[in-house]
Amino acid sequence: MLYREAGQFKSTYAEDQQIFPILQDRIGIGVILVFAFFVVPAIATQYWFSALLTPFLILSLAALGLNILTGYAGQLSLGTAAFMAVGAFMAYNAELRIPHIPLLGSFAIGGLCAAAVGIVFGLPSLRIKGFYLAVATLACQFFVLWAINRVGWITNYSSSGVISAQKIVIFGHTVGTSAGKYLLTLTIVAVMALLAKNLMRSETGRAFMAIRDMDVAASVIGIPMMKTKLMAFAISSFYCGVAGAMYAYCYLGTVEPEAFNLDLSFRILFMIIIGGVGSIMGSFLGAGFITLVPIFLNLSTDWISSTFNIEISHTVVSNGEAIIFGALIIFFLIVEPLGLARLWQIAKEKLRLWPFPH
Repeated sequence: MLYREAGQFKSTYAEDQQIFPILQDRIGIGVILVFAFFVVPAIATQYWFSALLTPFLILSLAALGLNILTGYAGQLSLGTAAFMAVGAFMAYNAELRIPHIPLLGSFAIGGLCAAAVGIVFGLPSLRIKGFYLAVATLACQFFVLWAINRVGWITNYSSSGVISAQKIVIFGHTVGTSAGKYLLTLTIVAVMALLAKNLMRSETGRAFMAIRDMDVAASVIGIPMMKTKLMAFAISSFYCGVAGAMYAYCYLGTVEPEAFNLDLSFRILFMIIIGGVGSIMGSFLGAGFITLVPIFLNLSTDWISSTFNIEISHTVVSNGEAIIFGALIIFFLIVEPLGLARLWQIAKEKLRLWPFPH
């Protein structure tokens, strides 16, 4: 019986208010963090760091930001990539124009600027909701990209609109290796994920969920609608802004506005749908699915081509991968519409009785 809650008593307020009250959860998170911080850097290659692990962590943070807004507060958004773009370009400008500012401070400024933009485009949520709110946030996507391309100050008057991220310097130490960028990204994502987990247990998080479940009832019991909705947009946009800054500095290095197009917003939306709406873990599971499945399909295509000596054109491969990937998403949503997080919850239910099914 690997996962049992029975018998785990809380004798103090501190024990009762732990982020992970179940012993198995604390052990599991500890093992995952130790493995990610110490084992992965020792065994992973540069390709794994650059092409898989770092983008997976960054997209997980962006999905977590969207999940706070959509999964917990119930406010639809299609402008996630726009908030990431604001975070990336404002972090670049903070690093460029503010003397001796720490890089983490630039990331924070990028997140705060994204939060400000999120509040502005969250104002329609006070009057509209559902599909209409999604269209309003979609306007943010087009407006932000238009502003980046038209306002020269944002890109330091680059004729092409492309910026090159400055060197990553943390406490006087230059982070130039793929492993170093991975560890920096992992540290930031782990801290912000724990903060999000704790936020959802607080009064603010409960207010988010009350508005999501029934906004009229939430207003009747005294939850301030304007303050709570705008706070959800601000916190969500802050997370996406920090993710965008790391996307520029720790992953791409050289960034153009089209890197934050509408396709990226939809990919992040698919992440929370597949991983599980309203779940911190679901954000990571969905990001892993969206990031790893196309690579797995690509490797499978190469294996089939080499094993059976079949020449497959690049066009057929790319279109076939897109078709299979879309079919997998549809199939998965039909089989388990509550996402991968629900499958993990079912697995924990089974582990409570294993190896005694009755």
